[in-house]
Amino acid sequence: MSVARTRIVEDASAARVHDGADGRLALAGRWTADQGASVEVAARRVAEAASGRAIVVDLAPIERLDTLGAWVLERTRAEIEAAGGRLSYAGATPEYRILLGEMSLREPEASSAEPMGRIHGALDGLGRRVVGAGQDIVTGVAFLGEVVAACGRVAARPRTFRTSAFVNQIEQVALRGAPIIVLISFLVGGIVAQQGIFQLQRFGAQTFVVNLIGLLILRELGVLLTSIMVAGRSGSAFTAEIGSMRMREEVDALRVMGLDPVEVLIVPRILALVVGLPMLTLIGALSALLGGGITAMLYGGLTLDQFLARLQAAVGLHHVFVGLIKAPFMALVIGIIATIEGFAVEGSAESLGRHVTASVVKSIFMVIVLDGLFAVFFAAIDF
Repeated sequence: MSVARTRIVEDASAARVHDGADGRLALAGRWTADQGASVEVAARRVAEAASGRAIVVDLAPIERLDTLGAWVLERTRAEIEAAGGRLSYAGATPEYRILLGEMSLREPEASSAEPMGRIHGALDGLGRRVVGAGQDIVTGVAFLGEVVAACGRVAARPRTFRTSAFVNQIEQVALRGAPIIVLISFLVGGIVAQQGIFQLQRFGAQTFVVNLIGLLILRELGVLLTSIMVAGRSGSAFTAEIGSMRMREEVDALRVMGLDPVEVLIVPRILALVVGLPMLTLIGALSALLGGGITAMLYGGLTLDQFLARLQAAVGLHHVFVGLIKAPFMALVIGIIATIEGFAVEGSAESLGRHVTASVVKSIFMVIVLDGLFAVFFAAIDF
């Protein structure tokens, strides 16, 4: 710290504060990004000099003021006013007034707090995450209400429904997504069957692997695997598409033209997910059963007739419905989260990448939570 202060004193262009005439404070030196350390030191002196009273800061002696200097001054002014004081500028050139005016439109950030202890920091981080999760739930419920209201308006005026956009999204979600879901489900079905046979052979009950894969895939694994893959593929695509439109201000352009972005952009995408995910779930479950069946015949010594007969005896139609009933709800959750994250994108590629990642992570987490809730519900009603 002493080295930094020495450097500031020795640098003639460093930001400084002098006592001026009539009790004013006169700022001098360069209030620019390359003098960031001295700017912060000088700003703290201005804040200390205010101490709950009105002060006037003379900007005329400043050699140069850039965005950082103006932002620090506006942040200091906000801190002084929050403490009950008042800061006003004098001697500002037109360029300085424009720069300070632009910075005043931004929400001032709080100054860095004192370092917290490890336990205090952990509790602070936990509290912030809990508050953030609560805000996400409230935002999701509010956005779901907007989507339901938009669907109602579209149902009342069928001509406003974007049929071509809906068909295009069905193609993107279901048709183009089917090959990868079929392949992954086939492989997972085979792996589950193989591991099941290895474990059941110890008890001489390897034939029960058909019951295992039949119930597991149709009730849980089929819809869960499909939903996770759709969240990673289609959900991330929704977030990226809407986020890119936000960055190019196309969403604002829709509002200027009198169009509702929820009706134009969101309703076709979410309806495509709600229709497409059950279809993909059924295809994925059949593919997983095929993979499991082939593995059972190779490793378990079952014939095709034995496999089909045991599968028919082990699973009923209601097991198929258990998986299919979950699919539209999971599609709705994936669509809501993906579009919320898309609308939250700001004007940078970094923001877009951050929200796409958040969309996938949140969607997968909520899909697993929803599957657990459905499992408890179906067990409670003995379905």
